[in-house]
Amino acid sequence: MTAHRQIGPVALGALVPKDDLRPVYRFAPSPNGFLHIGHAYSALRNFDMARRADGRFLLRIEDVDVDRCRLAYEQAIYEDLEWLGISWSEPALRQSEHFSIYAQAVEALQERGLLYPCFCSRLEISRAVSGMRDWPRDPDGGPLYPGTCRNLSEEERARRLASGQHAALRLDMAQAVGQGGRLLGWSEYGEGDNVRDVHAKPSLWGDCVLARKDVPTSYHISVVVDDARQGVSDVVRGKDLFDATSLHRLLQELFDLPAPRYHHHDLLRDPAGQKLSKSTRAKSLRALREEGVTAQDVRKRLGFS
Repeated sequence: MTAHRQIGPVALGALVPKDDLRPVYRFAPSPNGFLHIGHAYSALRNFDMARRADGRFLLRIEDVDVDRCRLAYEQAIYEDLEWLGISWSEPALRQSEHFSIYAQAVEALQERGLLYPCFCSRLEISRAVSGMRDWPRDPDGGPLYPGTCRNLSEEERARRLASGQHAALRLDMAQAVGQGGRLLGWSEYGEGDNVRDVHAKPSLWGDCVLARKDVPTSYHISVVVDDARQGVSDVVRGKDLFDATSLHRLLQELFDLPAPRYHHHDLLRDPAGQKLSKSTRAKSLRALREEGVTAQDVRKRLGFS
């Protein structure tokens, strides 16, 4: 028997049996480059926590960005995790195979009047706010959307869409916060029994994009939907995603989905203090392996036996 959760008016079957009460952890990389030691730390931490809690560890391939993700990188993920001694309890969920599920979630938000089409390019947005002193930016550093398309008439929206003009779907944040509750939060836990309540601040993201014409979802939609479908009880990820959790909590409330417990761990950094990332060409696990570094060397360096 499978459990069901509501996404607006849409009931989606969960992927975990209703009577399986074990905690569930997951590692969810994007196959847009090779894994580095920072990924190894997060994967090992989730795997170790699942083992200690007698829980389940899942692997999710977050490949909704079809332009940047590659099958070769996905295969490398499997190889790197197996090299580290990490196994997962069921076949990896590949998000690119579930676009129709995410589209239902997006449609549910549209039916509630919470999304609107935006025809502005990034360059147009940048120009619109360039002369405004101290214009606010979202946690990723981009300028908050100034609302140019929010108040377009239905006739004007229809005309532009009919003409084939490209549009992204933005969340009307003020409306969403009004419907999703103003006192959102989550349980953030650290080492041991250290738990604190965090007040969510989704408005930091402004009217963010939740879907595009070429990709009918976003990281935020797909991760919230899949955490619920897979019964994830504990989300353990880097502090670079701490602010994203505010937006995820809002979406969970709008979709009537459960909120996992959250833990945002420290990020590994290079000697210059810069966080390890694919964009900064952090040395990959494959490169370390080719240099003769063993999986036990990596595990020991990261504090895992």
